[in-house]
Amino acid sequence: NAIVDFVHWLCAVSMDELGSPLHPRMFSLQKIVEISYYNMGRIRLQWSRIWEVIGNHFNKVGCNPNEDVAIFAVDSLRQLSMKFLEKGELANFRFQKDFLRPFEYIMKRNRSPTIKDMVIRCIAQMVNSQASNIRSGWKNIFSVFHQAASDHDEPIVELAFQTTGHIISDIFKKHFPAAIDSFQDAVKCLSEFACNAAFPDTSMEAIRFIRHCATYVSERPQVLKEYTSDDMNVVPGDRVWVRGWFPILFELSCVINRCKLDIRTRGLTVMFEIIKSYGQTFEKHWWQDLFRVIFRIFDNMKLPEQQTEKSEWMTTTCNHALYAICDVFTQFYEILNQILLDDIFSQLHWCVQQDNEQLARSGTNCLENIVILNGEKFSPLVWDKTCDCMLNIFRTTIPHALLTWRPAGREEDSSEKGSDLDADRQSICSTERNASEKGQSQFSQVSTTSDEVWKYKQNAISDQKLFATLLIKCVVQLELIQTIDNIVFFPATSKKEDAETLAAVQKDSIIPEIHIDTENQGMYRYMTSQQIFKLLDCLLESHSFAKSFNSNNEQRTMLWRAGFKGKSKPNLLKQETSSLACCLRILFCMYTDENRRDSWDNIQKRLLNVCCEALAYFITLTSESHREAWTNLLLLFLTKTLKTSDEKFKIHASAYYPFLCEIVQFDLIPELRVVLRKFFLRIGVVFRICHQEEQPKEAAA
Repeated sequence: NAIVDFVHWLCAVSMDELGSPLHPRMFSLQKIVEISYYNMGRIRLQWSRIWEVIGNHFNKVGCNPNEDVAIFAVDSLRQLSMKFLEKGELANFRFQKDFLRPFEYIMKRNRSPTIKDMVIRCIAQMVNSQASNIRSGWKNIFSVFHQAASDHDEPIVELAFQTTGHIISDIFKKHFPAAIDSFQDAVKCLSEFACNAAFPDTSMEAIRFIRHCATYVSERPQVLKEYTSDDMNVVPGDRVWVRGWFPILFELSCVINRCKLDIRTRGLTVMFEIIKSYGQTFEKHWWQDLFRVIFRIFDNMKLPEQQTEKSEWMTTTCNHALYAICDVFTQFYEILNQILLDDIFSQLHWCVQQDNEQLARSGTNCLENIVILNGEKFSPLVWDKTCDCMLNIFRTTIPHALLTWRPAGREEDSSEKGSDLDADRQSICSTERNASEKGQSQFSQVSTTSDEVWKYKQNAISDQKLFATLLIKCVVQLELIQTIDNIVFFPATSKKEDAETLAAVQKDSIIPEIHIDTENQGMYRYMTSQQIFKLLDCLLESHSFAKSFNSNNEQRTMLWRAGFKGKSKPNLLKQETSSLACCLRILFCMYTDENRRDSWDNIQKRLLNVCCEALAYFITLTSESHREAWTNLLLLFLTKTLKTSDEKFKIHASAYYPFLCEIVQFDLIPELRVVLRKFFLRIGVVFRICHQEEQPKEAAA
């Protein structure tokens, strides 16, 4: 107690001496340094009480406004620290951490670049000369460098980063077990360097060092398992995750969420490189922690921000992350499908609902990739979840407001539009105050009061944003239709089949069965009939909506005049035809599949209903261009029906005959006339109107 009291009052005298603004005296401060030097040999418990007093004094003196005083204090600290570190530190002790704490305090509180630079140099000297003796002191060292990392003074940042890099690449290699306690601090320090926007080259190099840290965890997991200092409550098997992998991946996620595009892109790439390279060593519950961190990337978009920044983030980072997540899911499917599938489907659903076309397209593409790459390993339960996900995405992206939208002032005319239009508007009204030039000019000549002009402008802006959202929904519908086709039959299979069929028709020789190389690579054979029926429901709902819209000429004209979708009247012809074409391909495939014989009655009923409804709709079309859009669809329908057995053909032909008689009167392309002729000729044979030999000879192929 006597020595502690003595030091206490000596520090008080020193403060009085240093209090003079003109002539501060450093005599007592020098004596404090000497006392520290000579008492360093005391047992640690005594010395820690003495240093508690002296350390607080150095905190105050190191932040003295007189730079000479502060320099003397920091230099004295350096000398004492070097001497103290020479003694080393016993296991489970933390005296170095207490001794070096004044450097942290001074670095944080002193604004002088000279003093900060001096602190960094002192720490660098300690690292270079006493690395082998440093134990708990690493925490203080990384804390100082962490503060330097966010500085705007280039020499300070550069010197701190050089020393940090030396520690990571060289000292950790030799003394990793001694530095485990501060490994998280090291990674956090590197993350802070990466997030300093003023020095992009340093940021990139910091990310490289974080990647290098992953090799230490991978190569020395046993060292992490055996380290017990602060991990008494963590089971040995999880110490590798808690002490090693999690800090690395968490800090990379922080880089992604905080940095500009090029830096966060590099951070994202490195994070998924690490996951793909070392994921085979991860435990099941580690993956759950990891994906909570990864999904934070998308949470960033759920916060209100500037529209341009949000759009850039969605188009770049969210897009990149989405594909990377799907790659990881595929690579580690066996372990991840049980814990991650629902979250991934939920995330994909979220992506397609955003007001960003590229992200929406990516959502459907990733869904397609996941199913095509992993579908053969799906259990029946996973297939059910997959089909439900597609059904939900389809239903939530049908642009119902296309049928219910009215210009401002006529909204009261429609009592049924309410909820759909409101739902679509809610997603796009967050930044209505940013008026576009188009919206301003549209009503610039309205001669009315300023309040009315403002109201018109706001309505115009709101409508344009609503239209942009509806356009994205239309794109998603087309993407989803193609996704179902690609999943069931494998990408490009249907296009190849259509091309082969058209070529055969042009030669006037229907090939009994066309075989495409990729047709057996689709997921059709892995799905139950009920699951496929669920996808058919999606397609038919999409087809029905497109048909309703295309038939509503008044609504299309109204939207066109309001500026929706270009120079001509908007239409959903591609959605109308492609959804039905996909539906017919699937139904005819099931109808001729012996493995689904028990579902043939159900399939036949569905097929007859779909085809009769389609033909009835076609003969009501008055637009030549609309009928032309159906040409390939009719070719598909007729050729698929012609390939059925006589028994099945008889059932279908009797249902379609009246519609086909009506179709004959239209101006059809030669290929369609060829198929219709073959259809009617076969009717003659099947219904015994004539015999095969009585039919006119086929034109030469």
